[in-house]
Amino acid sequence: MSAHDLEEYEAEMELALYREYRDVVSLFTYVVETDRRFYLANQVDLQVRSAGGEVFYELTLADAWVWDVYRSSRFVRSVRVVTFKDVNVEELAKPDISLP
Repeated sequence: MSAHDLEEYEAEMELALYREYRDVVSLFTYVVETDRRFYLANQVDLQVRSAGGEVFYELTLADAWVWDVYRSSRFVRSVRVVTFKDVNVEELAKPDISLP
């Protein structure tokens, strides 16, 4: 496999992942960004912790979807994330009327 073939394969995988995201985003309530991953979730619990003078974040998600092109299963029941970088949690706007 050439470098060009590999780049083309990765671009196709990213496009398929974006299309999957577009199809499932309306099923979720929150968008969560960490330094390593992007998640969609219906329940989010974010706790700021401190140990030895260091601050870290403990994040628990339920009913989640993980943006990761290399995961075989992106839907997960529960996710626990610990990170030392900031976490961004946003509630998605739900339209009042959905069109068929």
